[in-house]
Amino acid sequence: MPMLEVQGVNTYYGNIHALKDVSIEVEKGEVVTIIGANGAGKSTMLKTTSGLLKPRTGSIRLEGEDLTRLRPHEIVMKGVVQVPEGRRIFGRLTVRENLEMGAFTSLDSRKNHENIERVFTLFPRLKERSKQVGGTLSGGEQQMLAMGRALMSDPRVLLLDEPSMGLAPILVDGIFDTIRRLHAAGTTILLVEQNARMALQVANRGYVLQSGTIMMSDSADKLADNEMVRKAYLGEG
Repeated sequence: MPMLEVQGVNTYYGNIHALKDVSIEVEKGEVVTIIGANGAGKSTMLKTTSGLLKPRTGSIRLEGEDLTRLRPHEIVMKGVVQVPEGRRIFGRLTVRENLEMGAFTSLDSRKNHENIERVFTLFPRLKERSKQVGGTLSGGEQQMLAMGRALMSDPRVLLLDEPSMGLAPILVDGIFDTIRRLHAAGTTILLVEQNARMALQVANRGYVLQSGTIMMSDSADKLADNEMVRKAYLGEG
């Protein structure tokens, strides 16, 4: 049984059919990426999975449990947690307060403290700036904070929406190194990323989304070698 299963999902914005019979699976411990052009429906896919958008038809299941009609905070409590595009940290709260907000589903203060220390180990820069207001952090630091906030809830599946967007190349390398470390630690990740080359380097498998439809799926290595993918998404040929 997959850790996360999206089956036959159709999502609309009004009369606009954004996702068309989309089905994907993510096994426990995998990194699965969704690649595609701007407007293909990648972020819509994650928003539908996390409950921010409701599909008109289809289902979303976590280890067989139906999440489709749950509200977003209920889906977080089940263990599916999204790091949104654009980071969306609480700009007026400190780094530590942002992290504490990520643990809103937990009343276990000892566990919450352990998770903060885990985040600080993963992102030492955040520990250095724990009392700094989030809105004054650099873009890369805010992305670290957004990821750390999500990790505070012990996600069973982590949804990453364009984590490298707007970052300098050296910071992009750091974010993808973090994804590798999370994967090595056993975190299950569904990754949406415009930088298809980097995404396929960290993923086990991938799906190609085009105009709201899954056009192709395969191992990350095979997708990276596919002529159509190389021309359309890797800037080759």
